[in-house]
Amino acid sequence: MMGRCVSRDLVVLGPRRRGRLEAIVRRGTAEVREVTRAKIVLAAAKRCSNAQIAAQVGVHVDTVRRVRSRFVVEGMRSLADRPRPGRPLVYDLDARLLVVATATSVPPGPVTVWTHALIAAHLEQEHQIPISTSQVGRILADLDVKPHLVRGWLNRPPDPEFFAKAKQICELYLNPPADAVLLSIDEKTGIQAKSRKYQTISVAPGRPARREFEYRRHGTVSLLAAMNVVDGTVLASIIERNDSVTFIRFLTEIDQMVDPRLDIHLVMDNGSSHTSKLTRGWLRAHPRFHVHYTPTHASWLNMIEIWFSILTRKVLRRGEFYSRQHLAEKIIEFACDYDDKAKPFRWTYDGRPLKAA
Repeated sequence: MMGRCVSRDLVVLGPRRRGRLEAIVRRGTAEVREVTRAKIVLAAAKRCSNAQIAAQVGVHVDTVRRVRSRFVVEGMRSLADRPRPGRPLVYDLDARLLVVATATSVPPGPVTVWTHALIAAHLEQEHQIPISTSQVGRILADLDVKPHLVRGWLNRPPDPEFFAKAKQICELYLNPPADAVLLSIDEKTGIQAKSRKYQTISVAPGRPARREFEYRRHGTVSLLAAMNVVDGTVLASIIERNDSVTFIRFLTEIDQMVDPRLDIHLVMDNGSSHTSKLTRGWLRAHPRFHVHYTPTHASWLNMIEIWFSILTRKVLRRGEFYSRQHLAEKIIEFACDYDDKAKPFRWTYDGRPLKAA
């Protein structure tokens, strides 16, 4: 007879509330406790007894009574856990603020980053607050303060002409000028000639290649390259110095190679050798050269960077180079081989913002 009794905590559900409860039961990301309570309430609304609901949901009958009673009084809020009192705070708000203030300040002395142990020692020495390293970690974790992490960012003034400059360069890529040569030009400096101390073990079935961590340095190589945007070919030159004299020498080589009846359009960044007084003077003396500078910090608009990325992936990243000369020869060999099969890149960006501001 007891199993047939209906609880005096009568649960009545309207269509909207029933729909919310059923959505919780179906939702795969809902907490198990929340789903269990929703099932109990839905069963109670069908006039099932506490014992029947307990057997159906798989909980104790006392749990059913408690959930029904809370739902009648609190409604949907009863599905969430009640806040637990827990242990009283050992450290008051002022102590917690000191932990955060310390973690977000500059450490004293030669140390450049706060650790939990260093924060605890600092608070005990400077503020007479004895606190454990683990407690410092819990306080910072609770507030999502992570003094050990750092993320790079670029502080630059906004360029009001950014998209105007970007659009001009993209229009050149999308519609190259007639009776002219369009070149994307830049340097890749400090390429390291490195060889592994021990031989790399080749890839095998079920095992990737194994590469020794230790390596020997043999110096660095710098590269100056210009890509013909229309046909994809690249003129590459190994340089000893990245300065205006070297850059002008490279421009002179281009001037001698290109049909004198054609204009030459250059896309390049704002590097010092590209914008120096000497370079600007040379360009004024050669009026068939037309320069289009990329916006500041936007060298990704320079198409030659794509070729540099291909060079890095196919030659530099996994290469073994036993001298500067060896590295230089491999780069030039790759450039020559690339030109034999070169195809123009398919540029799609038109210089407009990719999303609304």
